Amino acid sequence: MDVRVTGDLDFDFDFDLDCEVLDLSGVKDDGGVDLMEMTCPRLTISRSSNGEEAIAQRRSWGENLTYYTGIGYLGGAVTGAGKGIVEGVKASEAGDTMKLRVNRILNASGHTGRKFGNRAGVIGLMYAGLESGMVAIRDTDDVVNSVVAGLGTGALYKAASGPRSAAVAGAMGGVVVGLAVTGKQLLKRHVPI
Repeated sequence: MDVRVTGDLDFDFDFDLDCEVLDLSGVKDDGGVDLMEMTCPRLTISRSSNGEEAIAQRRSWGENLTYYTGIGYLGGAVTGAGKGIVEGVKASEAGDTMKLRVNRILNASGHTGRKFGNRAGVIGLMYAGLESGMVAIRDTDDVVNSVVAGLGTGALYKAASGPRSAAVAGAMGGVVVGLAVTGKQLLKRHVPI
């Protein structure tokens, strides 16, 4: 069924349009322009083999950059703070007052948390940039982009340590991302959410 809209159309929205709720697929204006493409440019609509339409939403490169950098920093900071707490407890001495012990623990967790958070945030930043670049170059969003971005991120992160370290880190990055993407796909397939 092809629905046509006649007359002047004025789309001047002052709010965020929830494109998943609003179904404009198949609705066209006088010029034959699909309204779904006009109102929801980040959505890609594809038909499966049985004719059903599937809508997949892709984050923009800026959203990807923010997401991976933030998740990396947060995860690294929490992990580093945990390691710092353990280091602070181990560094405390028998004659220390409670105030001194707490101070050691807070200093160690803050120092290690910042260090780990910054490293993981930089890795997330590089990964997001490489993955978005791959999507832009290849004009497709698939597993290959993620794995190549993981390879490149590992290699770039350890490039200053020499070619052997960069190659090992690149291989590790590609394997980790490949396993993560495969695990995510298996989880989507077998766990009903």
